[in-house]
Amino acid sequence: MTMRRDYYKVLGVLRNATDEEIKKAFRKLAFQYHPDRNGQKGAEEKFKEINEAYQVLSDPEKRTTYDRYGQVSAESWHGFDFGGLGDIFESFFGGAATAGQRVPRKGADLQTSLEISFEEAFFGCDKEIGIKRTENCPSCHGIGSQPGINPQRCPNCNGSGQVRRVQRSIFGRFIHVATCPRCSGEGTIITHPCSQCKGAGRERIKRKLTVNIPAGVDEGYELCLSGGGEVGTHGGLSGDLYITLSVTPHKFLKREGVNILCELPINFAQAALGDEVEVPTLDGKVTVRIPPAIESGTVLWLKGRGAPHLNSRKCGDQLITVRVVTPRSLNEKQRRLFTELAETLPRARQASEEVEEVVT
Repeated sequence: MTMRRDYYKVLGVLRNATDEEIKKAFRKLAFQYHPDRNGQKGAEEKFKEINEAYQVLSDPEKRTTYDRYGQVSAESWHGFDFGGLGDIFESFFGGAATAGQRVPRKGADLQTSLEISFEEAFFGCDKEIGIKRTENCPSCHGIGSQPGINPQRCPNCNGSGQVRRVQRSIFGRFIHVATCPRCSGEGTIITHPCSQCKGAGRERIKRKLTVNIPAGVDEGYELCLSGGGEVGTHGGLSGDLYITLSVTPHKFLKREGVNILCELPINFAQAALGDEVEVPTLDGKVTVRIPPAIESGTVLWLKGRGAPHLNSRKCGDQLITVRVVTPRSLNEKQRRLFTELAETLPRARQASEEVEEVVT
């Protein structure tokens, strides 16, 4: 067998490299290109080439022959098998890797939405929601086997969920560990599947859950219901349920942070003379005093009548914006009274002249 490769270049070492340097280079490259770790195209061929180079350069007699003639005779390769590729070299890397271990895994999280009223967001409440999630089968309790009949230990892996194949080579043992194909890593085989879940051990089930909504939530607020998601596997915790809230708008009130906003329409007489009017709040109607000569756009404050801060006893305020409304139609009496009033008030031109006098 004539070898034309430069084995020193294959391992990335100099021609005067020591045995320890050759061994170190081989360990690094073998770990990098092992086919069970490197799924790229050509990794297996590269791995075989590295093995071949190491077998020549690690043997003093073969290395001398290679250095002198640039090749190694076919007889010197007798007994070497390049096909023994495992998961990890036990002699080099300290044991085999594990596969198909049955470890507890948390279930998947779920997400849903819930619409609540403006008042429910303000005061907080308990709401019932319906979801569909994966749970352990109520008949077999997640085992997958008919009640009273336990799953049997897998004879292929003896209940470990893994199968191992050991091969020996000139540099140690190859130990290949893989998930048992018969039990899919479970370690048990169901001989009598549950009639309800067909052996799956799980079912999609509709559930109604009660959700506590704290006072002061707002549009887009997200609640987390711990354990409300999909069931875990192998004893793992259930996932969580995330609930995004949407708030139905109120007929009169709006919200801005923790403050409640509203508009109060009044007529000319109320604006000029002042008045006391009732204003809606989420705690009921409150009487508000309008001072005389108020202008449209003036904001009145009701302290502590806003939305509560989350997880706090503090509340925002209610802001009332006054709007002076111009009547669209007048009856005969109203028109007469407005005409009499207009005769006593300065006209726009006269008012303009008075302003100019004040400015100058």
